[in-house]
Amino acid sequence: MSQYIYKPALFVLQIMKILKNSVCAVKGIKAAGKFVGIKSASKKKDLAIIYSEKLCNAAAMYTKNHVKGAPLYVTEEHLKNGKAQAAIVSSGIANVCTGKKGIEDAKEMCSLAAKELGLKKDDVLVASTGLIGAYLPMDVIKKGIQGIKNELSNDSSNAAEAILTTDNFKKEIAVQVDNITIGAICKGAGMIHPNMATMLCFIFTDADFSSLRLKKMLKKSVDKSFNMISVDMDTSTSDMAVLMANGLAGKISEDKFQKALDFVCVELAKMVAVDGEGATKLIEVDVINAKSEAEAKLLAKAVITSNLVKAACFGNDPNWGRIMSAIGCSGVKFKEDKVDIYFNDKSLVKGGKAASFDPNEVSKSMKTEKLIIKIDLNEGKGNGTAWGCDLTFDYVKINAHYHT
Repeated sequence: MSQYIYKPALFVLQIMKILKNSVCAVKGIKAAGKFVGIKSASKKKDLAIIYSEKLCNAAAMYTKNHVKGAPLYVTEEHLKNGKAQAAIVSSGIANVCTGKKGIEDAKEMCSLAAKELGLKKDDVLVASTGLIGAYLPMDVIKKGIQGIKNELSNDSSNAAEAILTTDNFKKEIAVQVDNITIGAICKGAGMIHPNMATMLCFIFTDADFSSLRLKKMLKKSVDKSFNMISVDMDTSTSDMAVLMANGLAGKISEDKFQKALDFVCVELAKMVAVDGEGATKLIEVDVINAKSEAEAKLLAKAVITSNLVKAACFGNDPNWGRIMSAIGCSGVKFKEDKVDIYFNDKSLVKGGKAASFDPNEVSKSMKTEKLIIKIDLNEGKGNGTAWGCDLTFDYVKINAHYHT
């Protein structure tokens, strides 16, 4: 699958400017990404550090999976005071199901980074992603962290690359609104079904907000972005979304900031969805005119998580019956005889029954890198959108040999 390129609508461009260099576009932020030896076979970058020259107010959201990685417990503990100044991330091994040693290793990563950066260890957040059940090679991590302060730069790309696992491309974005900037990097391609996928997201801003306000705004954005994507119905043990604000650019209205944060998170969510393991296309499901927004979201997520729908999309099969079946299993009550369904604006269902359409023509229109499925309930004003990808042969191949 080719890299997803975001194309903001005109109204978005009227209130914000798209920047390059993601997190390092933010005032006072530097980053580094390098190969230290965790991914010894591939030699790919596997350790990243993001650093703010000023202590940040911070907030985070975590996986709802009952089995959680050791880094999540340590990060949650460090964020009890709502403060942080750096994040260290390793990829290749998730540090999950590693018991007391896993916690000690996560804490040691923070301590090592703090020593190099001249910070308190509790002001460093930690995350790891990759294989579950293996221990981190702390010898190579320790060696890799040594002297890393001198490797920090204003280039985010190495850090964005170093947090990847089975991803095909870096996921990063930065926007400017008035005098403030939001920059973010993200990773995720498999185990994507967030409930807050293996998904990590680090968002930095130079806006001035309290940790309490950041938590509120992050939750709003996550609920309409990362919580509305699915690749394979597996919620990772390592999911984490962090928002850190150093305040160096001053104040901005919460409404403007929320819109910009929403945009950043939605675009990153689309990048994750389109990069789903083995995927050939991004699927967007728009449910409109439901009785409520909550019901619209449930319906959209039901379609995007249906393996039958995903397989049909891979085969460019306009099998709308699978859409009806998926929404019928969502738990939402609706009037079947009012449902209209469209594939890329081509009408397939009208009033719950087959519309007049040419299957070959619709199938041809589905052969694109983005398929939009619109479902009109014609019952209210509630709208919801979810994103996912098709289910391909390659998904099975990738995950049949992930460990080996």
